[in-house]
Amino acid sequence: MSAPAYADFPCDELEGERNAVYKDAGYCFKTTRAIRAFGNEGCQFKRLEDVPLSAGDRKKVAEIQEQERENKCPR
Repeated sequence: MSAPAYADFPCDELEGERNAVYKDAGYCFKTTRAIRAFGNEGCQFKRLEDVPLSAGDRKKVAEIQEQERENKCPR
C-alpha cells in the first residue's frame, strides 16, 4: 500500500495498521488500548528500537507515520 492509499484512513485505523506491523514482529505493547487490541501474548521486544523489521515493514511504518503527521493524529 502506498502513502496516498492511507490518505483516507482515520487516525485510529492508521494506528491499527502501524501496530499490526509491530505485533507481527513481536513487540510488547505498553498502552492499554494497544494491549486490548493486539494483546502481548508471544511478544519478545519491550523496546520499539529492538523490533526487527524488514525493509518493507520499515517503509510501511514510515508511510503510515507520515500520514498520521499529515492528519495531525494524536501520539
